[in-house]
Amino acid sequence: MADESPTRFYLDKQNAKWKGVCAGIADYTGIDPLWVRLGTAAMVFVAQQWWIIIAYLVIAWVTPKKPIGLYQSADEEKFWQGVRSNPKRTTAEVRSKFRELDRRLADIELHYTSRNTQLANEIDSLR
Repeated sequence: MADESPTRFYLDKQNAKWKGVCAGIADYTGIDPLWVRLGTAAMVFVAQQWWIIIAYLVIAWVTPKKPIGLYQSADEEKFWQGVRSNPKRTTAEVRSKFRELDRRLADIELHYTSRNTQLANEIDSLR
């Protein structure tokens, strides 16, 4: 599909108990599906929020199923859950990782381009 996006909300039919709405919410937010299901049940039965059943059915009807292979790895899935929950923090984390990689590359470049006189003297003494 051309509109597959890891930042979009999908029904998670692979982890679904009924329609996949609670599993989709859990996948989208990174929360354990059990807690989402318990929260939904508590809102319906304890708090008497009956409109949630209608909302659940509407969401199940209009939301697409999660494409198989949307994430390449578990790390990628965690990354996109972080992006969805707090994009600014994730951007800062990526920027920090690139800064660290840039620093490490600069250290490697400095090591290989600098003149190592001690090593040169040891090589000359072996001749």
